[in-house]
Amino acid sequence: MKVDIKEVKIRNIAIGGSNPIAIQSMTNLPVTDVDGTLRQMEECQNAGCDIMRIAVPDMRSAEAFGAVRKLTNMALVADIHFDYRLALAAMEAGADKIRVNPGNMSLKQLDSVIDCAKAHSVPIRIGVNSGSVNKEALVSTNGDKCRALALSLEQYVRYFEGRNFTNLVLSVKSTDVRETVQTNRIVSKLGYPVHLGVTEAGLLNQGLVKNSIGIGSLLLEGIGDTVRVSLTSNPIDEVYAAKDILVSLGLRPGVTFVSCPKCGRCSIDLERVAAEIYDYVKNLRTNVKIAVMGCEVNGPGECSDADLGMAGANGGFVFFKHGKRYKTVAQTDAISEFKKEIDLLTNDNR
Repeated sequence: MKVDIKEVKIRNIAIGGSNPIAIQSMTNLPVTDVDGTLRQMEECQNAGCDIMRIAVPDMRSAEAFGAVRKLTNMALVADIHFDYRLALAAMEAGADKIRVNPGNMSLKQLDSVIDCAKAHSVPIRIGVNSGSVNKEALVSTNGDKCRALALSLEQYVRYFEGRNFTNLVLSVKSTDVRETVQTNRIVSKLGYPVHLGVTEAGLLNQGLVKNSIGIGSLLLEGIGDTVRVSLTSNPIDEVYAAKDILVSLGLRPGVTFVSCPKCGRCSIDLERVAAEIYDYVKNLRTNVKIAVMGCEVNGPGECSDADLGMAGANGGFVFFKHGKRYKTVAQTDAISEFKKEIDLLTNDNR
């Protein structure tokens, strides 16, 4: 039976309840570089990011966080470790949510954080991960790491509830995809919004695979309210990956882009053409399917359910609309002409 999920508001973004799944990323510059941080955030927001997390490792960073807060209306999360005073400073500076691992603080310090969050109506994301699993929980679960992670998180939840604080978002992550999926299945039953991600997933290619499997599996089960695709890469790559996952599952409006893997029939520079067309449509927020194929053989068949498609043919291109051939264009003009067709299509769909 599906559990009703509490709604939590992060500035102008609501998660949980019946709200759409929100995309998150995290800046990878010191927040003391205020201008650079703002540029990075703007790029991610334009790409489809809803919520941005910023590391606050010291008081100087907390001050810079406040400066960033004054210069953007984007939903901001302060990422806090160890020093509870940084959490207090970030909330005073206008954080819309804070992320803490309660195991890094004493109960007295945690109480101070809870009291401040109440005063400012700031939600708290409680995060635990496989690298810091509670040893006592491991013992009590007979070494079952997934159950131990879930138990640790539940114990924190009950403590917050005992302090009459339920403005919570839950996060439990592992570097292992199976552990991530199994643990989040347990945690989702607690009734709070769940932040999904595979932690420390690695470089771009490996990280995309691990996150797609882990996050995608859970979303298909109806689990998850906000996602971050963790990558050792530019944050904008995380945003595009998260968006692609959500669009492919029908959970967010956007362009479905398909292109063939290329074979010996191909007579055009498919990689270049596909890359340029994808770059042109990747930020559209309308539900259309665009196809780029390497030869005319694949055009009618593999483009049959695409709204608009193009396929290489004898050094030129054949254009398809809803699977039907309607235009032939010289290779030199194909990309610019196809972009015009995309503009006409997307304008019609607005």
